[in-house]
Amino acid sequence: MRSGWLVGAVAVVVLAYITFNTLRTEGVSTRGPAAGEQLPPFAAPLASSGADADANLATRAGEGAAGARPACEVRGPEILNVCQLEERGPVVLAFMATASDRCESQVDALDRAAAEFPGVQFAAVSVRGDRADLRAVVRERGWRIPVGHDRDGAVAARYGVVVCPLVVFAKRGGEVLGSSLELLDDAALRADVRALEAGRPLPGSGP
Repeated sequence: MRSGWLVGAVAVVVLAYITFNTLRTEGVSTRGPAAGEQLPPFAAPLASSGADADANLATRAGEGAAGARPACEVRGPEILNVCQLEERGPVVLAFMATASDRCESQVDALDRAAAEFPGVQFAAVSVRGDRADLRAVVRERGWRIPVGHDRDGAVAARYGVVVCPLVVFAKRGGEVLGSSLELLDDAALRADVRALEAGRPLPGSGP
């Protein structure tokens, strides 16, 4: 797993710092990955894991602090690997912060939807915050979907996250269909997931 800041990517480091200090539930200034882009690869420790490490963001071997191995190759029972998710099926990925009940409520909705759409890969990434607090939230809210811990905020920075909740929808193989910055209730989330399964534009995403 990666330790330390992403070497040679000052802009990403600065954005990660901003993410930590300004992650909020309003004042939108980003829309996340654009439709047609590929999900940026990452491998992050699960909230339940014993590893206290930063995420791996490497796209190739030998990227120093970004990772000695490509992130897509870093797998295991205690790791949330987005490459592994996209290989299995369409992906619904939420970014959250434990300081926000609004963001935690969005993950509640994803967790409920996961039982209805077994072919879709649902997951969440908690940005910064204390690992013990995150574990307590996962336990108290009874989440069954995998929840990764973005300890230094670098995954959120790579995804352009400065607001939560942010939910990214991607087709099998990792092509982004769209992102949502709204708090999706169960009905709205189900409609988006059905569109994702069918490869249609997300409802309300415009032309």
